[in-house]
Amino acid sequence: MRALVLFSGGQDSTTCLAWALSRYDHVETIGFAYGQRHEVELIARRRVLAGLRADFPEWGQRLGEDRVLDLAEFGAISDTALTREAEIEMTAAGLPSTFVPGRNLVFLTYAAAVGYRRRIPVLVGGMSETDYSGYPDCRNETLQTLARALSLGLDWAVAIETPLMWISKAGTWALAQELGGDRLIELIVEETHTCYLGDRSKRHPWGYGCGTCPACELRRKGWDEWQTARI
Repeated sequence: MRALVLFSGGQDSTTCLAWALSRYDHVETIGFAYGQRHEVELIARRRVLAGLRADFPEWGQRLGEDRVLDLAEFGAISDTALTREAEIEMTAAGLPSTFVPGRNLVFLTYAAAVGYRRRIPVLVGGMSETDYSGYPDCRNETLQTLARALSLGLDWAVAIETPLMWISKAGTWALAQELGGDRLIELIVEETHTCYLGDRSKRHPWGYGCGTCPACELRRKGWDEWQTARI
């Protein structure tokens, strides 16, 4: 009953971390510095982890080691709107310029190697097919195929859990409420970071961000739908 959560410091990965802490006896976290243009998400990780330990002592007892792996060279070859100053737009390939090719595949492969050494067979990620930008490495088939390949390559059963795979962003807010109540919602609003532009100057009901990038629009839309459903 041990899990390793891919934890970026955003809304989705924080919800997945809470989900894992409610199910597993021991949970560790892993993040990646891959040359992203805004360091704010790496800072957010530390605040969220501190908040979880302080506000949820029962989860804090299960929360183990956190590590951040330096994959700067991966970012150097990606050349996307998340790793350099560039406008967010649709590319000729039909994908947003925020798509970092192979990112989830690389992250999960590194996480599986860490899990192998730590004897942690379950990897948890916040990928979703319901509310996503068409990223092919967020698809369930992609991830479960990777889990099979990793299991074969390591000769060790690797499971990839994606609790958000089939729910909307509104459903993600609802899941967070179910898992941790108003305390978790407040932590997500105040401390997590999702904005592609790294903007922490504007506080909205759903959290901080520029309010106009695709990540902010998706988070706002989900918040509004969740609030409406609660009335």
